[in-house]
This record gives sequence, C-alpha cells and structure tokens, in this order.
Amino acid sequence: MIFFVILILFACVCLGFIILVQNPKGGGLAGNVGGFSNQFMGVKQTTDVLEKGTWILAVVVVLLCLFSTVFIPKASKAPVRLVNPTSTSVPATQSTQPATTPQSQPAK
Repeated sequence: MIFFVILILFACVCLGFIILVQNPKGGGLAGNVGGFSNQFMGVKQTTDVLEKGTWILAVVVVLLCLFSTVFIPKASKAPVRLVNPTSTSVPATQSTQPATTPQSQPAK
C-alpha cells in the first residue's frame, strides 16, 4: 500500500516539474538553455521531448491510481448497521398489568 502511494507521489512531482519547465509560448527550457537555441544535451526539439514526457507521466499516474485500487486490500470490517433492513416484524409489546398494592393488615 505504501509502495503505491510513494510511486504515485513521485510520478506527480515529476509531472509537475515537467509541466513547470515548459513555457506555453514555446520558450522555457527549450528556448534558451545556455544559448543552445533548440538543442539540449544532444536532443533536438526539446519541446517535443517535454510534451511526450508529460503525456507519459500522466498515463503513469492514471495507471498507478487504477492499479492501486486493485492491489490495495480492502478493509475487512463490515459496516455496523443500526437497523436490520431485512427485519420487517414489529417487536411484540409486553402487556403490563397494574401493580398490585400490598393489602394493609387490619389493626388489632
């Protein structure tokens, strides 16, 4: 359970970093990293790499969330019900008889 949570958090942080690195107008990391114009570490078209990374990490997050629901065990405790819905009978009322008063003994 903790394993899936850690993986999901790591993928979300990486996805957030990749999204923040991108500039919606085409600049950002791809536009000007040390004056390399459109080449970064031997990769041309860095914007395409960042866009593909965004999609891949988004799919990874979705798949991890789906798989976590399958592999994380459910709670074995049954919910407590206050009223039994299958029971339709009304409980029998106890008939109460008036209390008998002790008879006083006649004075002698």
